[in-house]
Amino acid sequence: METVEGAIRRVEALEPRLNALAHFDADRALAEASEVDRRIAGDERLPLAGVPVVVKDNIWVEGRPVTQGSRLFEGVEPPCDAEAVRLLRKAGAVILAIGTCSEFACKGVTASPLHGVTNHPIEPALTPGGSSGGPSVAVAAAMAPLGLGTDAGGSSRRPPAHTGIVGFKPTQDVIPYGPGYPEPSWNISALAPIAGDVGDIRAMFDVLAVGPHAGLLRPSVPEPRQCRIALAPTLGLDAAIDVDVAQAIEAAADRLRDDGWTVVADAPRWPEGTAPTDLMALQFAGLAALYGQRFRDDPDLFDPDIGAQIETGLRLAAPDVARALEASRAVRDTLRAFLAGHDLILSATTPCAAWLSARLGPETIGGRPAAPRDHAAFTPQFNHAGLPAISIPCGHTSEGLPIGLQIGAGLGHDRSLLDAAATIEALLAVSNATSAVRSDKVS
Repeated sequence: METVEGAIRRVEALEPRLNALAHFDADRALAEASEVDRRIAGDERLPLAGVPVVVKDNIWVEGRPVTQGSRLFEGVEPPCDAEAVRLLRKAGAVILAIGTCSEFACKGVTASPLHGVTNHPIEPALTPGGSSGGPSVAVAAAMAPLGLGTDAGGSSRRPPAHTGIVGFKPTQDVIPYGPGYPEPSWNISALAPIAGDVGDIRAMFDVLAVGPHAGLLRPSVPEPRQCRIALAPTLGLDAAIDVDVAQAIEAAADRLRDDGWTVVADAPRWPEGTAPTDLMALQFAGLAALYGQRFRDDPDLFDPDIGAQIETGLRLAAPDVARALEASRAVRDTLRAFLAGHDLILSATTPCAAWLSARLGPETIGGRPAAPRDHAAFTPQFNHAGLPAISIPCGHTSEGLPIGLQIGAGLGHDRSLLDAAATIEALLAVSNATSAVRSDKVS
C-alpha cells in the first residue's frame, strides 16, 4: 500500500507538467493495493506484490478507458484484461494508470488528438519519442517502477533511450498479445516491459513469458563475458548518427573490452530495399485496412500525421505491399543469419537524443538534414526478425540528454540477453547517474 501511495503522490505532483497518463484513478489504484495486501495476508506468493505499473493506452485493461489515443475510441472501456495485464495482476502488480501513446501507436512522438502532447521529464519542450512515451515518462519520473508498452518498430526501446531508462522487446510472441484492439502491424508487434533497470525488466519478463512462443526460450549462458559480441553502431546501415551518440557507443564497447569481453567490429550486410523506410508500407496498409473508411467519412477525427499514413495506405497497390513483405522477410533472414555467428550485437538505440516535440523528428542528425523517420533507423529490424532487443542507458549528450545502447540477440535468447544487459549495465555504471539526473529534473 505504501508503494502505491507514494506513486500517487508523484503522479499528483508531476502529471500536470508531464501529461504522461491518459487515465488515472487514485481510488481505484488504492483499492487494488488493498486487495493485494489481503492476498499477502493470505500467504499468496506474489512476485510483484504491490508494484505499480503504467499500461500503455493500446493494451486492454478491464474497466479503464483504453483509447489508442484516438477520438474513435474515446471513453471505451475494454470488456476484459489483455492476458499480459491479467498475469501482472495475478503476480500482485497494481495497475496505477493508463499511459499515453500516439494515435494507434503509429507515430514516433507521443502526441494524440485525444490526450495531447506528452513532455520529456528532463526538458518539457522535448518529446520522449514514441509511441510508448507515456509509460516511459511515468517510469523515468518515478511515478511507477514498471511500464508495459508495445513495440512494432522500436516504440518501447526508443522512448526509454530518450528518457534514460530500460526498454525490452522480447522474441516475438513470447509474451502473449491480446485480447485487444486489432493491430496494424500484428505480426511484428510485441508487448514490451519498461523499467528503471534490467533487474526490474527481468522480474516482469519472468511473470509474462508464457506466450505461444515461450517454448523458443533457451537457457541463459553460464558466463555473459564469454559472449561473442558484434559492434555495429549504425547496425551496418548508411545512416547518420550524432557525434555524441557514436562516441557513447564506442566508449561502451571500450569498457567491455577492458573488462575482458570479446567485441569485434562487424555488421549485417543488408540487401537492397531493406531500409526502415522500405518497410513502412506494411504499417500504412494496416492502418488503411482498419481505419480507411472512417478516415474517408470524417478525416478531422484523426491526427493529421496518422491521416497522411492512412492516405498513403489507401493508395498502395498489391505489388507495393508484396515488396514490403519481401523486404521484411529479407530483414528477418539477414539479421537471424548474422546472429547465428554472434551472441550479441551492439548498436545505438537511436542516432540522436530527444528533440523538440513540435517536430516528427529532429531537424538534423549527424549534421545532415533528417527525414521524419531517420530517428528510428536502428530498431525496426529486430521486429521484422522477431528477435529480442533491449535498450539500456549509455551516458548523456553534452546537453545532458540520455543516450541508449541497443543490445540484440538471437531467437529465443532473451534470458541470456537480459543477463548480459544487466552485467553491461553495471559495468557502464550509468544507472545511478541517470537516476540522479532524472530525480533532479522532475522533483
